[in-house]
Parts: sequence; structure tokens; C-alpha cells
Amino acid sequence: MTVSLPPDFVLVHGPEPLPPALKRPVIAIGNFDGVHRGHQAVFAAARTMAAEAGGPALALTFEPHPRTFFNPATAPFRLTPAAEKLRRIAESGLQGAIVLDFDAALAAMEAEDFVREVLVGRYGVAGVAVGFDFHFGRQRAGSPAFLKEAGERHGFAVTVVEPMRDENDAISSTAVRRALASGQVGHAAHMLGRPFAVTAEVIHGDKRGRTIGFPTANLALPQDLELAFGIYAVRAMTPAGRFDGVANYGRRPTFDNGRALLEVHLFDFSGDLYGQPIEVEFHAYIRPELKFDGIDALVAQIRADAQQAREVLAREV
Repeated sequence: MTVSLPPDFVLVHGPEPLPPALKRPVIAIGNFDGVHRGHQAVFAAARTMAAEAGGPALALTFEPHPRTFFNPATAPFRLTPAAEKLRRIAESGLQGAIVLDFDAALAAMEAEDFVREVLVGRYGVAGVAVGFDFHFGRQRAGSPAFLKEAGERHGFAVTVVEPMRDENDAISSTAVRRALASGQVGHAAHMLGRPFAVTAEVIHGDKRGRTIGFPTANLALPQDLELAFGIYAVRAMTPAGRFDGVANYGRRPTFDNGRALLEVHLFDFSGDLYGQPIEVEFHAYIRPELKFDGIDALVAQIRADAQQAREVLAREV
């Protein structure tokens, strides 16, 4: 997926030098998957430091996620794919982002070398903001305490942002994933600062929904998505506008028990969305996915689900 970024948001890849307008930056460093409220606090710290220093505030992030590089088979699913992450960072008030390729060379770089060669030598940082649990360098040897000490030696300021909490959970990408896996999309939204959303192109399905009065836009999502199977109240942003709806994420046990699919029925919509990208926000979990004995029972339940979704979404306007 590609996204359009604001024209004044500067994107720097790999070893590219910073443009003159971004010299002496304060840099927020992290993986930033999800760009949740904890990440937003790091960005806010960087903006405050940059205002005091009279320079720009940037994000520095890594692709792929380091856990994907080290253990691709067991890496967690991405809350925000690379393009979506950059869009969220651009909305946070930073002037730009640096994306470093997380490869074997970067993984093997000692923490001191990263500070000296990258932060100081390449980017000439005036300051750095990180979260309390940020580690970097070979074998994650670079801790926040190490970064503070290195900042004193190399002449740049360091702010370490303490954890934020929500409903007794320390806000983290892991906590958001855990909430989604149990269907707690409201809790996930509190931690993210917005509803969890996915974006994908609408694909052709078996068109069964239209025969029972509930046509759906079908989206094939990454198979590593750890979202509880079930029925959700959703909002979808489409090329035709924004629509409320009800969605099933799962394997359709009444019919084929096939690969996981997101099927979205949009209220008060008619038209063709095939091949077009839509963004679907998950606002409430209604019930688990069930197997029905016949079409009549399924249709009756879908009607009830749709009414409940309408009621939930009406309260969120």
C-alpha cells in the first residue's frame, strides 16, 4: 500500500543526508509500530526539545521491524505496515522521518558506533527522545541509560519518556496486539488513541451476501493478523465516502470454513468497490463467529448484528 504524505513532510531513506532545512534535529527514535499513545508521547517530547533548541523534530525508525529481521517466522503482525506508519508519523506534527534499513550491518553495529557514526556523524543531532524500553545496537546493548551517558559525552540532550498506562496496561504495541487478539477493540483504541484500522483492496468473493440481502466488500488481510474472529461494528473510508457498517472477520463456518477473510456490509451504500482500497475501523466487538444450521437463522442473526452495530456507532458520532 502506498500513501500520500504532506508535501512539507520530508522523508529520508537509509544513508541519505539530511536536507539543509533539517540540520541539527531532535530525533525521536523507535520502531513505532502502531504509532500508539506511548509513541505519541515520545514525539511530543521531541517537539518540545526541538522548540527549545530552535531546530526541527524528526522520527527515526527501522524497516523491516527488527523482530521480523531476526525471526521472520515468529515475528508479530504489524499494527501499521510501513506506509501506514509513515502516514501516522506525518500526522503527529514532526517535520520528517528517517527510515533506516534494518539489515545485517545495522544489526551488528555496536551501540557506541551507532551513536558516533549515525546520530552524531551523519545527522548531527541536537537531541534524542526515546521510550523507556528502547534498546539499540548489537545484542540490544544500547539502553536508555547508555544513551543518556553517550549524549553527555557527545554533546546532545536525551529525554527518556516513561511508560503510559491504560486500563492497568502499560501502553505498548504488544499490549495492543493482545487486546485485538481477544476482541477488545475498544481497549486497543484507547491505547492507540484511535480505532484500530486495516486497509486493503476489495476483492471478488462468492457474492453470497447479495443473495441474502447483505452484500459485502471482501478484503483479504495478512494471514498473521491476530484479530479475534467475530462480528464487529465498523466504519469504512471508501472512495465514495465514509460509511458505517457491520463486518465479519473469520472463516465462515456456516459455508466453507476457508481462509480468514474480512467481509464488510456497508449501511446505506450501493455501488462497486472492486479493486479499490478501503480503510476499515473496528469500533466494537459484537459476538464471536458462529456456525448456523441454515440460511434463515443466519439472516436473522445478521439483521440483529446490523441493528446492534448501528446502535453502537450512533453513540460514537
